[in-house]
Amino acid sequence: MIAVGLCLALIIGLTLGLFGGGGSILTVPVFVYVLGFDPKLAIAVSYPIVGVTSFIGAIGHWRAGNVRLSGALLFGIVAMVGAFAGARASGFLTGTAQLVILGIVMAAAAAMMLRSAARTAPEIVDPRRPSAALYAVAISVGGLTGLVGVGGGFLIVPALVVFGRVPMNEAVGTSLLVIAMNCVSGYLGHRDVPGIPWTYVISFTAVAVVGIIAGTRFAQFVPQRALKKGFAVLLLVIALVMLWQNYAKL
Repeated sequence: MIAVGLCLALIIGLTLGLFGGGGSILTVPVFVYVLGFDPKLAIAVSYPIVGVTSFIGAIGHWRAGNVRLSGALLFGIVAMVGAFAGARASGFLTGTAQLVILGIVMAAAAAMMLRSAARTAPEIVDPRRPSAALYAVAISVGGLTGLVGVGGGFLIVPALVVFGRVPMNEAVGTSLLVIAMNCVSGYLGHRDVPGIPWTYVISFTAVAVVGIIAGTRFAQFVPQRALKKGFAVLLLVIALVMLWQNYAKL
């Protein structure tokens, strides 16, 4: 099962590199359903893995000129507040409740990815939309990161494009830096979770980093529409299985 987990780590990294988000949402299910971790421990473990992987990916995008540092800092700092608050609030939820929330978030992410893949025209940016909407998304994404361990790239990228007026290629790279910032705050909020298996974390992270480097390099050559559709269907299937298994336990 460890070998299967490492293969999935590669997929998580590839997806983060290609889309700027989406892959990190698989980390917790992999540790729960493939490697047999307790949900709360799996969420705590996800932060160093997703954070380091996203940061490495952000460096690659920054070298290519595709990271808007000012946007990342403003969005990221607000999101970090939400991530820490969400992490502390997660202590009042059972692991089963967190998995149900994660399943709902995964289904929503799948729907957003399918909508994005089906769109033939670029997203229209309305200059009259208030920038406050961007920070509302930031605090919400941060809260989800802290609550259930998702990176939130599937929300960060469209928010940066629509509300932050950031070009798509820059939004992907900027999203990775924001995800890394969120993970630092989320991990600090979960600092009281004991028994993190650092051997698993290091090996999983190393494989995911290989994936994100490859994904970043090949993002411009890969037909993202077809990939998004396939990945969205995978997310939806996993989400439905998680909801089916955990809803009755609430």
